[in-house]
This record gives sequence, C-alpha cells and structure tokens, in this order.
Amino acid sequence: MKNAFGVVLTAALLGLLIGVSIAGAASANGSAKVTTARTSLGQVVAAGNGRTLYLFEKDRTGRSACSGICATYWPPLVTTGGAVAVKGARRSLIGTIRRADGTRQVTYAGHPLYFFSGDAGRGQTNGEGLRDFGAGWYALAPTGKKIDRD
Repeated sequence: MKNAFGVVLTAALLGLLIGVSIAGAASANGSAKVTTARTSLGQVVAAGNGRTLYLFEKDRTGRSACSGICATYWPPLVTTGGAVAVKGARRSLIGTIRRADGTRQVTYAGHPLYFFSGDAGRGQTNGEGLRDFGAGWYALAPTGKKIDRD
C-alpha cells in the first residue's frame, strides 16, 4: 500500500513540476509565446520561458499523435489564446491545432510543438533525436526544419 501511494505521489509531483515549468510559456492573456534560443544545436525554436520545443515525426496533417502517457513525457505547448512570435520566431510559421482533448496546441511550420520532460531549463536539448512512442523527436530551427545532429 505504501509503494502505491509513493508512486501516485511521485506522479502527482512530476505533473505539478512540469505544469509549473510550462506555465511560463504563456503570457497573461493566455497567448503562448514562441521565440528562439541558443543551444548546443545552434538556434532552436523555444517557448517564451526559453525551453526548447520539439516536433514528433509521428504527427501527420496537423494532428498530434502524442496523448496519454506520451503527453506526460512530451507535454504539448498549449494555449488558451493564440500564439505570438518573439525574438527570431517567424509569425508566418505559427498556428494552432485542436487536440483530441479539446485543447489548442501551438504549431510551427505545421508541426505541433512539445516540451521534453527531461529538459530542466532554458537551452537544454536532452530530447533531441530520441525515439520515443514510435518515432523521432527533434528540435526545430527558426526556419521550421527539424534539426538532425546525426
């Protein structure tokens, strides 16, 4: 019984930490900010809080293929308003899609955007090139193309 409680408590704390960290990506009016950040991969698309954003190669035609446990490890960049481009991001490449749960997810060059739960702060790219949930995950260049360091 203690072990089950510990697992539930750990999962709840992880969810809270991810939520607090990601909350910094939206402005006061609910619009998500998309910017660029300097990383070891070069300039990448990032959220307003400086965290790297990724594309998922399994996504197709403006639909997210990441939900459930996938979205726990790879939380989508969602917005209650629109999305705004700042500091190097291209406004013409920003959009939104409706997720299966009804929330609006921000897109860049048609790619739904995600954080990686293994990135603790700005400029980190620990999710680059991972193959989780059936496909690859890659940071995006400001042009909207995936960055593939291989």
